[in-house]
Amino acid sequence: MMNYHFGGMHLIWWFVWCILIFWIFATPYNIPGQRAKKDSPLDILKKRFAQGEISKEDYLEKKKLLEN
Repeated sequence: MMNYHFGGMHLIWWFVWCILIFWIFATPYNIPGQRAKKDSPLDILKKRFAQGEISKEDYLEKKKLLEN
């Protein structure tokens, strides 16, 4: 009585769990609650320049400082 095979359901559940875990870790989309990649200081500087928060001279000076 204890030698049931459940018609292959054990194998199917392992397959379902593997697919689910792969989907969670391999999905390239922004999922709420997922850690977001932090911007580098140079990326932040580029955004600030694009938004007009800093002048071209300030941008070039700070870019040179960050690249060194």
